[in-house]
Amino acid sequence: MKTIALLGSTGSIGTNVLSVVKQFPERYSIVALAAGRNVERLSQQVLECEPETISVIDEEHAQKLTALLPDRYADRIVWGVEGNRQVAVTGSAELVVSAIVGAAGLIPTLAAIEAGKDIGLANKETLVMAGRLVMDRVAANHVALLPIDSEHSAIFQALSAGRREDVAKIILTASGGPFLRHTRQELRQVTPEQALAHPNWDMGRKISIDSATLMNKGLEVIEARWLFGMEAEGIDVVVHPQSIVHSLVEFQDGSVLAQLGIPDMRIPIGYALSYPKRLRLGLKPLQLSQCGHLEFVEPDYNRFPALKLAFEALDCGGVAPAVLNGANEVAVDSFLSNRITFSRIAEIVAATMEKVQQGCEDNLEDILAADAMARKCAEQLIAKS
Repeated sequence: MKTIALLGSTGSIGTNVLSVVKQFPERYSIVALAAGRNVERLSQQVLECEPETISVIDEEHAQKLTALLPDRYADRIVWGVEGNRQVAVTGSAELVVSAIVGAAGLIPTLAAIEAGKDIGLANKETLVMAGRLVMDRVAANHVALLPIDSEHSAIFQALSAGRREDVAKIILTASGGPFLRHTRQELRQVTPEQALAHPNWDMGRKISIDSATLMNKGLEVIEARWLFGMEAEGIDVVVHPQSIVHSLVEFQDGSVLAQLGIPDMRIPIGYALSYPKRLRLGLKPLQLSQCGHLEFVEPDYNRFPALKLAFEALDCGGVAPAVLNGANEVAVDSFLSNRITFSRIAEIVAATMEKVQQGCEDNLEDILAADAMARKCAEQLIAKS
């Protein structure tokens, strides 16, 4: 029986994790849950899983959750950054699944690593903001870091076919989102409702917008750099609208290995939970004869500059990736609340990156300070829009 603490239980990844766990009750048990504001869904999860520790975003939501649950859970409910940390270091948890969206996932994930927990990583911002620091602590604490993003899981699986020193390139695939063929003028008219309608994947609001701008792929590039120890020049992105090939690895002899599957997050989740074994998930198998034409095209950096900004942040190093991420979170939130246009998201990020630059990439205080400065700068730029 593998015991799991789940950070971000009410989001898209979190609910899929719980779906897999529920399918295999003899293999997995949830011992701690952390969520944000969705206390109604969380209360249902608590009653199903009966965890030892439960965290929500703040004290107000802790009180709301308490009112929804039997009295026996009252002393198990915590909140805020410290609450997430408590979930992450729950003594009985062997594996911590980090599925909180955004920068909020960094601190509890680091805490879990320091506590000697293996990590199932779905929070790409952890490695975007503090890649060197996190990977150094993973090595120092001798824990496993297993990718849950479909693209990184695909690379992780393909890498098993050869030696790391024989890898020439890793190739991340991007669906291109709902606006792959839009002109720059059409992109200026995009509404939040349109941007949230992803053609292939069922994702949360923030990740759906990142997918539409291709920032999500940019963040995955930075994550891949640290997860697989590959410099930026060894990472490519190709747009693959059908989302059948989840990513590829090219070896120095010219062989290219790809991982294929239906677009269902339960596949990479199941692999991370069961590694090195595989679960019989009962999903509809991929039928190649029914896939039709599989398309692969180069990304257009002019229409989708967010991806280029991510490569630039990776080249700059230091706290630049943390600045990129913080500014993007603010800009996406502003777009969703109709304060800025779709095209302004990347413009706000670029302008913030020019203004906020100082800090050391292996110093947590510098990283958090850069994140805070980036958010403040982005808010000021948006206020002037």
